[in-house]
Amino acid sequence: MAIALGMDAFSVGMGMGLLQLRLKQIAKIGVVIGLFHVIMPLLGMIIGMFLSHHFGRIAAMAGGVLLLLLGAQMIFSSIHQSDDHPMVRPVGVGLLIFAISVSLDSFSVGLSLGIYGAKVLLTILLFGFASMFLTWLGLLIGRKAQQFLGRYSGLLGGLILFTFGLKLLLHM
Repeated sequence: MAIALGMDAFSVGMGMGLLQLRLKQIAKIGVVIGLFHVIMPLLGMIIGMFLSHHFGRIAAMAGGVLLLLLGAQMIFSSIHQSDDHPMVRPVGVGLLIFAISVSLDSFSVGLSLGIYGAKVLLTILLFGFASMFLTWLGLLIGRKAQQFLGRYSGLLGGLILFTFGLKLLLHM
């Protein structure tokens, strides 16, 4: 699941990597993305644990549906991706926008995982590390190549999340 969530950072990183960033900038961007992929699911997990404690099975169903919807949205977005969107430079406010945009789905997944009682520390560390690594990989590949994998990595990430949501709903 950590890899699926990091796929957004990977695909967006590939596009940002086309800006010919310095290695120091790439390192900083990866660390910031990794931190956001720790903070956002942690917040989601805390809220999810609260919901699970108070709402039980209904909250569990909501978590599965949330993953299904999130996966479907990622799939839809990757299929209907537009090439004419303006690029935001990943420095200052642009870096914060970049980090928030690629980590919002981590909040939703964290919410679902909190409902199911996942191990918090292990989960957020895996999310952060996978996202940081995939961001670095995407930026470095984007730095060297054309943007031909971006759409497919988002599609793959969406399929994985959709599958997890389906699995959770079917095993209730």
